Amino acid sequence: MKEEDQIFIRGQRVSAHIGVPDEERANAQELVVHTRFSSSMRFQSSSDQIDQTVDYHAVYLRINEVAASKPRQLIETLAEDLAAMILADFHVAEVSIEIEKFILPNTRSVGVSITRRKSC
Repeated sequence: MKEEDQIFIRGQRVSAHIGVPDEERANAQELVVHTRFSSSMRFQSSSDQIDQTVDYHAVYLRINEVAASKPRQLIETLAEDLAAMILADFHVAEVSIEIEKFILPNTRSVGVSITRRKSC
């Protein structure tokens, strides 16, 4: 995979206990996560093997696990936790996470977007 090549997961719905007031965190909320990452491995197109790239299904499963793993006040914290997990657990050089939350009236969503790189 070339440096500029990216893999993405768009519109992943996750369940999380999140929010600043205790009453907001009391019940799980649905959030939408958009993930984009570049592999730190070089994809060999002639191999057609999953071990030559990042298994996006495995990333998807881990995103669900991390989102549900503990209550958080801020979606910023969840975004950081997701980025750290992907960089640590997968052969990824860079990851971008965008999270949408559906809490404010008369808006489609509020959210956060971060990009993190693996330190050398």
